Order: sequence, then structure tokens, then C-alpha cells
Amino acid sequence: MFLAADLGIVPELEPRPDHASYLASWLSVLQNDKRFIFQAAAQAQRAVSYLHDLQPSAGRTAA
Repeated sequence: MFLAADLGIVPELEPRPDHASYLASWLSVLQNDKRFIFQAAAQAQRAVSYLHDLQPSAGRTAA
């Protein structure tokens, strides 16, 4: 949600139909690997940085 707001993306207000199964899959992974959350967080941060880097800079002008 924070990334969507930062990039000006309006989130869907209705939950996805597969929301419960998505969360269940995460719970299953986390129960089997207690350290997985740290790997997922690191990958998520890389994705956020990548998406921010794609955004035009406020001070940059087109040549």
C-alpha cells in the first residue's frame, strides 16, 4: 500500500477473490521456514528500489 501511494497508484478497494488462499500460502511457507520473511523482505526492498529508480526525477529535464 505504501508503494502504491508513493507511486500514485490507486489500490483496489475490494479484496481479490484469491486473497485467503494467497495468505494461506504465505502462512504455510512461514511455518516451514522461520527465516523466509527476511528473504522476502529483502526481495521486496529490491523491487521497491527498482520501481522508484524508474520514476522520473523531479529535478531532471528531458533533453
